[in-house]
Amino acid sequence: MQRSTNRKRANLRDVAAAAGVSVATVSRVMNAPETVAEATRKRVEEAMNSLHWVPSAAARAINTGRTRFVGALVPTLDNAIFARVLASMESRLAAHRLSLVVATTDNDPAQEAEKAKGLVDIGAEGLIVSGITHAPQFYSLIERCQLATVSTSFYDPGYRLPTIGYDNAAAARTALTHLTDLGHRRIAVVHGPSSSNDRTRSRIAGLEGHSPKPDLSFHEVPLSIAGGCEAGRGILQAEEQPSAVLCLSDVLASGVLFELQREGVAVPQEKSVMGLDDLAASAHLFPALTTVHLPVSRMGTAAADAIASWVETQQAPTPSLLKSKLVVRDSTAFLSAAAKPGTGNRDGSDSDGQSIPGTA
Repeated sequence: MQRSTNRKRANLRDVAAAAGVSVATVSRVMNAPETVAEATRKRVEEAMNSLHWVPSAAARAINTGRTRFVGALVPTLDNAIFARVLASMESRLAAHRLSLVVATTDNDPAQEAEKAKGLVDIGAEGLIVSGITHAPQFYSLIERCQLATVSTSFYDPGYRLPTIGYDNAAAARTALTHLTDLGHRRIAVVHGPSSSNDRTRSRIAGLEGHSPKPDLSFHEVPLSIAGGCEAGRGILQAEEQPSAVLCLSDVLASGVLFELQREGVAVPQEKSVMGLDDLAASAHLFPALTTVHLPVSRMGTAAADAIASWVETQQAPTPSLLKSKLVVRDSTAFLSAAAKPGTGNRDGSDSDGQSIPGTA
């Protein structure tokens, strides 16, 4: 049987009449249910259900002056890190009775500024962004609108916006220290594009001034598994072979690991491989990936709490530093004599073709 298309759609007054309350009471049930007696609230909710009435977000915004949504601007949805951050943000914002609208920027500051304006135009009460490098138009927009805005994935207490994140330079130093503690001195560093990513630049900067000073070679590739494979091929073709590969993201480390295995390089016996992120999949690679854990889910929750408090109280939050930590698994090992750069070839022989003891 077809539903009638001529039936008049119920409105706020119809709900109020059916529940035997005022329009103002129905409005309070929608916008501040904690202020309404439980019996009255249930009566109103039953009337809503019986009339198949769904509150209009636009009407609610007109009545209350609030849209109750926050915008998040992230570089991409392809990276599992951002998916985890957004999932924790959305869950926590829901507890604050706020919704989340997401836009991607492709690491382009101009595109980010344009999309931020689009979110403001449809009523975003606040913004959550990644990193600390943004276009002048972006700063102009949030200052002109006096918009609550927090930055994630970076910690800088001196930055003009509240930052909620980790010390990227310190995380990279932790990874490098782990490798040098294992005896590695010639290390290949694999990273994504640095010109458009302040987190990557900070991680690279964190490797400088390390003691003991290692011999580092840098390989910039697309931030993807394919990019990691590309880096792996380049490393294997290098005249001077590193004993370890430090990847500034687990995605890249996965690609490097796959490429080394494809070429028959034993990890970690011949080369150690280290990541930085601690993706969920990293523990299930073979060998399981040694990495630095970044508390991205906790960061998403903290950012949601901060922005929710800001839009409610009009008080900016203080910066928050979340600690990273070393996670040692199976892809790194002490530098052995057989794996030392220049002591032998990958077939178990030295440069003159003589067998190395213990490798036959």
